[in-house]
Amino acid sequence: MTANRTPLTGTPLSELACGTPFEHRHIGPDAAAQAKMLAQVGYGSLDELTAAAVPDTIKSAGALGLPEARSEAEVLAELRSLADRNQVLRSMIGLGYYGTFTPPVILRNVLENPAWYTAYTPYQPEISQGRLEALLNFQTMVADLTGLPTSGASLLDESTAAAEAMALSRRVGKVKDGVFLVDADCLPQTIAVIGTRAEPTGVEVVVADLTDGIPEDVAERGVFGVLLQYPGASGAVRDLRSVIARAHELGAIVTVAADLLALTLLTPPGELGADIAVGTTQRFGVPMGFGGPHAGYMAVRDAYARSLPGRLVGVSVDVDGNRAYRLALQTREQHIRRERATSNICTAQVLLAVMAGMYAVYHGPEGLAAIARRTHRYAVVLAEGLRAGGLEVVNDTYFDTLTVRVPGRATEVVAAARDAGINLRQVDADLVSLACDETTDRDELTAVWSAFGVSGDIDALDAAAVDALPAGLLRSHDYLTHPVFHQHRSETAMLRYLRRLADRDYALDRGMIPLGSCTMKLNATTEMEPVTWPEFGALHPFAPIEQAQGYVTLIRELEEGLAEITGYDKVSIQPNAGSQGELAGLLAVRAYHRANGDTQRRVCLIPSSAHGTNAASAVMAGMKVVVVKTSEDGDVDVADLHAKIEQHRDELAVLMVTYPSTHGVFEENITDICAAVHEAGGQVYVDGANLNALVGLARPGKFGADVSHLNLHKTFCIPHGGGGPGVGPVAVRAHLAPYLPNHPLQPTAGPETGVGPISAAPWGSAGILPISWAYARLMGADGLRRATQVAVLGANYVAKRLAPYFPVLYTGPGGLVAHECIIDLRPLTKATGVTVDDVAKRLIDYGFHAPTMSFPVAGTLMIEPTESEDLAELDRFCEAMIAIRAEIDRVGSGEWPKDDNPLRNAPHTAAVLTVEWEHPYPRQEAVFPAGVQAADKYWPPVRRIDGAYGDRHLVCSCPPLDAYEG
Repeated sequence: MTANRTPLTGTPLSELACGTPFEHRHIGPDAAAQAKMLAQVGYGSLDELTAAAVPDTIKSAGALGLPEARSEAEVLAELRSLADRNQVLRSMIGLGYYGTFTPPVILRNVLENPAWYTAYTPYQPEISQGRLEALLNFQTMVADLTGLPTSGASLLDESTAAAEAMALSRRVGKVKDGVFLVDADCLPQTIAVIGTRAEPTGVEVVVADLTDGIPEDVAERGVFGVLLQYPGASGAVRDLRSVIARAHELGAIVTVAADLLALTLLTPPGELGADIAVGTTQRFGVPMGFGGPHAGYMAVRDAYARSLPGRLVGVSVDVDGNRAYRLALQTREQHIRRERATSNICTAQVLLAVMAGMYAVYHGPEGLAAIARRTHRYAVVLAEGLRAGGLEVVNDTYFDTLTVRVPGRATEVVAAARDAGINLRQVDADLVSLACDETTDRDELTAVWSAFGVSGDIDALDAAAVDALPAGLLRSHDYLTHPVFHQHRSETAMLRYLRRLADRDYALDRGMIPLGSCTMKLNATTEMEPVTWPEFGALHPFAPIEQAQGYVTLIRELEEGLAEITGYDKVSIQPNAGSQGELAGLLAVRAYHRANGDTQRRVCLIPSSAHGTNAASAVMAGMKVVVVKTSEDGDVDVADLHAKIEQHRDELAVLMVTYPSTHGVFEENITDICAAVHEAGGQVYVDGANLNALVGLARPGKFGADVSHLNLHKTFCIPHGGGGPGVGPVAVRAHLAPYLPNHPLQPTAGPETGVGPISAAPWGSAGILPISWAYARLMGADGLRRATQVAVLGANYVAKRLAPYFPVLYTGPGGLVAHECIIDLRPLTKATGVTVDDVAKRLIDYGFHAPTMSFPVAGTLMIEPTESEDLAELDRFCEAMIAIRAEIDRVGSGEWPKDDNPLRNAPHTAAVLTVEWEHPYPRQEAVFPAGVQAADKYWPPVRRIDGAYGDRHLVCSCPPLDAYEG
C-alpha cells in the first residue's frame, strides 16, 4: 500500500471529503428535490433557470474571487485563531461600555437559543406573545428606572438614541428654530453622532459646559433642545434640576442620557424634570462585543408617547377579551411615514433588549441595587486610595467613573496599567479616566493604584471612606415593583419562565417564515457559536487597536469579501441597521456633490413602491424626495423617470432604487436607468434589501450603481432576533469612498474625510460580524452562487404551484420572478369578503408564519421561501395555501357566512376545544385543518387581537397586579 493511500479505501487523502459540505446543510432542497422543482418550473438546471430569469445586461462574468469553501471544523479553527489574536484585558475605559456578567441561564436560553434568535419582528402578534411580553418587561424596566412613563421597545445604541431625541425635540417642542445645546460632559461618541445627524437637516449644535447653567449668549439665540449626561462622561454626578428648569423657561425639550445601573441609586431623570431619557442597556448582562449589538433605550413623558421613534409594545385584548400584547401604534412607525418621517428607524435591538430585561427579571430591584452599590463602593475605595497617595480626583461626587489629574504623566500611567492587564482611558496629557463595573475586583484596585504609583489598604480604606453620591440625589421611590421582577429568583423558575415565553412564539426553529423582502434563512449554529466567545464578546470598542488584531483582520476580510460580492470598491460595516446604512450611503452622496461644488443637488428620486426607510433616510440626509411612478407591471415607470430627471436635472442628487425590484422582479432596464441618472449628473443608490437574488449572479457596483447598503441580517445570515440585531454595511465605488463613516475615537475606522460616525461604536455591531464572515467562508464562491440560484428556484416553484389558485401579480423575463413573488388576494376579497388579514391569521392554524402582508401592494401577500427551506416544507406551505383557497371558495359559495368562518375567526387556540361550539364549521376543521397533525400542532396562545382597542387604551408597561386577578 502506497504512503498517500488510506488503509480502508485506497483513495488519495486529497480526494476524501471531511463530512457533508456545509453548502448541503445550508441549502434545503437536495439534488433530487431541485430536479423536481425545476421540472415544475420548466427548466433543466439551475443555470438554465437563472440564465432565463436574470437579464443579460447585469450578469456577472466569471466567478467571485473568494476563498474556497471550508468545512465547519476548519472555519471554527480559523475563527479561534482570529479570536486568539484579540487581547482581552480588564477594561476600565467606561464611556458607556462596561464589563458585565451574563447570567448563564440567560446566555444559554436566550442568546444561544434559536427559539429567540431566529424569530422575526412581531408583526403577527398572536404568535409573538412570548417576545412581546419580554419587551414589555424591558419597557417597564426602563420606565421605572428613568421615572418617565413610556419607554420604547429599544433603539440601536445610546448615541443614535440621543440623535433620535434631538429630532423628537425639534418635532414636538415649541421652539422651532434655535440650537440644540449639548453639555460638554456628554459621551464624546454621542456628541459626534449628533453632529453627523444634525448638519444635513440644518440643525446647529452648540456644545458647552453647563455646570453653571445655560450660557446667556446661547439662551438669547433660542434653544429647542438640551442634552445632558447623568452621570457625566467625566464621572461627575450633578444635580441637573436648575439647568432643566432654565431650559424649560426657554421652551426647550430636555433629554437626559442616563446610566440605568446608576439610576437604581440616584433620583431618576423624570423626577429631575427631564422630558426624555436615553441611554444603553449594555451593562445589564450584554457583552461589550467590541461595540455591539446593544439595546439603546428611550423613555418620554406621556405627551410624547405617540411621537416616539421605533417600536412600542402595548397591551390589548383578543376577541375573547383576554389580555394580549402587540406592537402599538404600528401605523405611526416612523419609516411608514416616508418623506414625512423624522426618523428612519426600522430595526430595533430586540434580542439584546430581551437579554437586558431578563437580567432585571433575574436580579430584581434588590439585586440590581446590590450590583450598583458594589460598583460604587469599588470606585469610592479606589478614589480614596488615589487621594491618600497625593493625587487629585477631579470630581467629589461620582457613581462608577473617576477622572484623575496626573500632570504630564497620563501616558505613563495608562501604559503602566496596560502592562498590568488593565485598560484605562487617557483624556489628555494630564487626565486619566477609569470606570468600575460589575466585574471589578480587589486585585484590579491594587493594580490600578500601582499604575498611578500609589498603594492602599483596601479594608482600611473601605472602613473609613464615605459614599460619593450626593445626598440630595439619592433615589427615594421604589422601582421594578411588578411581580415579574420578583418571581423568578431561582434558576429553575427563570429557566421555566424563559421556556414558557419561547413556547408562545413562532420562530424559524418551528417552521418556515416566508416573509417577502425579509429573507428568513438558516442561521447556522456554527456561524453563531463564536459570538459568545469572550475573545470576541469581552472586548471594549475603544480598546487600543493593537489589542484587537483578530477583529481588525476579520473586519477587513469581511469588508473586502462584501466588496467583491457586490462589485464595489470599499465597504464600511459601521452602520448597525439597514436604515443606518441607507443614511450613510446618502450622506456619502451628499458629501461627494458638495465636494464638487454642486451644493444645489438635493433631489432624491424614489419609486413609489420603495420601502419607507428610503424616503425617510433621504429626508434625514437633507434631501428633497421626488416620487417616481411605478408602472402596471411593477417596474419603474421609465417615462416618468425621464420626465423627473429632466425636471430636476440641475438639482438631481441620487436615484434610490431596489434591485431586484420591491415587487420581486429582475427589471431588464436597470442599466439604462442608471445611465440616464449618471448622464444628468446624479448618483444611483441600489437598496440591497433583495441582494439574496444577486449574490454570485450580478454585482450592483458593476451594472451601474454607485452605492448600496447591505442587510447582513438578511442575505448574510445574521439572525433577526425578533426584530434586531441588524447590520447594514454601506458599499461604494471609489469616488464615494472618501465620504464613508469615520469615528473620532478610532482613526482607523474610516477615512479622515468621512462624514462622521453613524453609530456609537467604530465598527457598529462588531460582536455579530463573525456570523457573516463564517457564512461566506463556509459557502465559498460556488456555494453562495448556488444558494442564490436555489432561492430563485424556490420562489418560482411556489409561484408556479400557487398560480392556479392565486394570481401572481408581477413577473419578469420569461414569466419568472426573482427571489420572491406577490400573490394577489384583492379579487378574492372583493368577491368573498375574505381579507389578507384573514388569510394571514388562518395560516397560523396551519402552523405557519404569514408572508409579508400588503407590502408593497395593499391586499397582497409577498412570499420569499429562501434557499434554506427544503421541498417538504415548501410543499407543506403550498398545500396550506391551496387548502385556504378552498376555504375561501366555501365562503364565496355561501356555505359559510362571511362573518363566521374559519378564516374570519382565525387563529383558533386550544381553549376553543373546551367551550360551547356555535360556529357553522366543525371544531376539528378549525384547529386541525388539512395536513395538520395533532402531535405536531402549534397552538397560538391568544386569538385575533383587537389592535384598535390597544391604540385607544395605550398601556406600554406591565399591567398592574389587579389585572392578573382571575
